[in-house]
Amino acid sequence: MDKLSEAREIIGQADKEIAALFEKRMQAVRTVAEYKRENGLPVFDSAREEQLLKKNSSYLSDEKIRSYYINFQKSVMDISKRYQHKILEGMNVAYSGVEGAYAYIAASKIFPDGNKISYKDFKAAYEACEKGDCDCAVLPIENSNAGEVGQVIDLMFQGSLFVNGVYSLAIKHNLVALPGTKLEDVKTVISHQQALDQCAPFIRSNDFKTQTFENTARAAQYVSLSGDKSIAAIASKETAELYGLEILKEHINESDDNTTRFAVLSRAMHESKNDHSIIVFTVPDEAGALAHAINIIGNHGFSMRCIKSRAMKGLMWTYYFYVEINGNLQCKRGKYMLDELSDCCDRLKFIGTFNSDVNI
Repeated sequence: MDKLSEAREIIGQADKEIAALFEKRMQAVRTVAEYKRENGLPVFDSAREEQLLKKNSSYLSDEKIRSYYINFQKSVMDISKRYQHKILEGMNVAYSGVEGAYAYIAASKIFPDGNKISYKDFKAAYEACEKGDCDCAVLPIENSNAGEVGQVIDLMFQGSLFVNGVYSLAIKHNLVALPGTKLEDVKTVISHQQALDQCAPFIRSNDFKTQTFENTARAAQYVSLSGDKSIAAIASKETAELYGLEILKEHINESDDNTTRFAVLSRAMHESKNDHSIIVFTVPDEAGALAHAINIIGNHGFSMRCIKSRAMKGLMWTYYFYVEINGNLQCKRGKYMLDELSDCCDRLKFIGTFNSDVNI
């Protein structure tokens, strides 16, 4: 056998082995996709991909072909992601509001292949996931200007779902109106109260009247159906496009730092190495009880990213505490801390873990 034939035979044998390994890999990819669906996790994880590329390229002994192998690995990963997207096409994602709302935009960015299902309010979206009508729910938990979204925090305390991811969406408000409308035509601006508040200086400078709507998307929808050029809405670029409106003025919010954090909630807790955790707890009505709980967290080497108190429904002057912790409480040290904390808390719930807020 000449060298060419011998080389081709080696390639043929390698291709046969690669085909078997590819099939094995894709079976595992399917399992990964099913796990992500169960835990409300997105397909793309940039940090994980970088780790794999670095690890896998280290297996090579021939430095000359390292760059080619990295390209090969990237191609395999892209195929794997496409396969996962295909599997997750039937994933039902609950959100509050109507199509075009910021929650819809966030859900679309996190789960581009999922079926986004609208619910009238936060509670309905949360319960849809609890009951199994949806695989996960995407709900806002905090805005950089308006603060926490108390209703969602309360649902996390009262309900059974876990947080497996937190994502940050930059909010850019725009003045949107019917095609052909000029700024001087507008007399009244409609939107969600928070959006109106965040754009108050612009509204005052133009002497506009205001009207509150339940969310920005419904306001845009109303303008689209009204046929009235004297009414404009405050909404996102995506919402304007959805309802066939034109942007009269871009980025009219007072602060450039306007970001909303969205939590992905599901029925299962993702066992991970994420770098942040969420807990909620109550303490006895005794002097030093809260300080004791906080000291336990610190004594185990964990720091608090934030702590918020929330009034408990139906119990006057009684509060629970929502805490975000730097660190993963699924580790041995975290479990010891939770065990000790449970001894001094009337109620303690580990909500879940997430990586440092991912921008979407």
